[in-house]
Amino acid sequence: MTVKTVSAKTAPAQTAPHATNSPSTETLLEWDRRHQLHPWAAVDDWQGYDNMFVDSAEGIYLWDGAGKRFIDGPGGMWCVQIGYGRDEMADAIAAQVRKLPYTSPFTNTTEPSAVLAKKIADMAPGDLNNVFFTTGGSTAVDTALRTMQFMNNQMGRPDKKIILAREKGYHGSTYLAHSVTGKERTTSRFDMESRLVRFLPDVNPYRRPKGMTVQDWCDEKVGDLERMIEEVGPDNIGAFIAEPILSSGGVIVPPEGYHKRTFDICRAHDILYISDEVVTGFGRLGHWFASEAVFGFVPDMITCAKGLTSGYLPLGACIISDRVMERVSGSNDPVTFTNGYTYSGHPVSCVAALTNIEIMEREGILEHVREVTPHFQARLQELRRFPIVGDARGMGLLACIEGRAEDLQAEMKLGQMIDDACEDLGLLVRPLINMAVFSPPLIITHAQIDEMFDILEKALERVSQQVGGQATRIRTPMPSP
Repeated sequence: MTVKTVSAKTAPAQTAPHATNSPSTETLLEWDRRHQLHPWAAVDDWQGYDNMFVDSAEGIYLWDGAGKRFIDGPGGMWCVQIGYGRDEMADAIAAQVRKLPYTSPFTNTTEPSAVLAKKIADMAPGDLNNVFFTTGGSTAVDTALRTMQFMNNQMGRPDKKIILAREKGYHGSTYLAHSVTGKERTTSRFDMESRLVRFLPDVNPYRRPKGMTVQDWCDEKVGDLERMIEEVGPDNIGAFIAEPILSSGGVIVPPEGYHKRTFDICRAHDILYISDEVVTGFGRLGHWFASEAVFGFVPDMITCAKGLTSGYLPLGACIISDRVMERVSGSNDPVTFTNGYTYSGHPVSCVAALTNIEIMEREGILEHVREVTPHFQARLQELRRFPIVGDARGMGLLACIEGRAEDLQAEMKLGQMIDDACEDLGLLVRPLINMAVFSPPLIITHAQIDEMFDILEKALERVSQQVGGQATRIRTPMPSP
């Protein structure tokens, strides 16, 4: 495989047109503090802290305003599959901007959107042949849920609208997507439509009772779904939405067999299965989509975004099965599907996605992910030797280490210490309370995987010493399988 590499000593050359007249880093950070409200900002002190100022990027690396280099452990936000600094992407995007930057998707189509829709339909499993373009993952989820509602209204089933979701699941920030998100709900001050959703308990095998096997845990989690359907009534439930891997919840990998068994139960009760592949789609597990290739089922709808363009431009999609579309369009009454966005099928974003896919195909990036995954996951499991690491879990190029501490306050402190130590040593991770999550660009090489995990080990050694638990070569025992 051919991947872009970059010198460890120097940042890429700056190409900003007015670089010599650019404000200083300190000035930019001051403007940022005063005027920009960031996602998930701590609003009690939102103007009182500095975000990292990222100045440039190349390959798997970022540079801050002082020229310090970092490995981008989170891969942007789970999305920079092909890495940074791709001239081919810049050229394709610029060419489309010059040719046709925009046209209304409500009355027009373009070559990029038509070609991309066909490409995605060919990649998607089974009869998922219908692509509705959105602005990102949240609006893709919103579209999937609204499609379920529309379908059941068309079929004369106005009560079949309840959505089943899972604790620790994350599906976005629109009103509907936030309503079906089960992540840290008690800390939210936003309203949500609680009448439309029921949550299934945590599926994380790490949280199973002591002495329980993973297979018994799987049976219990499948039972949660069966009991919820019985309680709510199948005639009232329209959809089950689930990430193949609960990414923002802490890279939670449900027990083997869980996905196919829950899909079969949903199908038996005519409950649509929505697979949220915003993170797992486009190569994160070594396949274009994970639902069928990794977990053995073909859902009714797939939502995707992030890796679709490798983060170069915003774009999302809701992929809908022929089976669902036949129901949606089955009525003889003239009804309009009144869902859409000004930037649906944006031609420049679609060109970015097509170019991204072409690069991934030409360079064999999916094959590369499958090749390096065993080494990546083996290095991850070696981190269990640190007493402060309670769990190390992942799949493909997705990983999480979960710190072990005596209470929530100590866990939050531990998570921050790990994050600070990694950043000081030149690695960015995504801190989630007591967890450190990482999903590096898919082009990462064996050597760069070692570079990343070497830093993680040094960070854990440092934090272990700070909390008084020296690193040991004795692995922490796992619960019995």
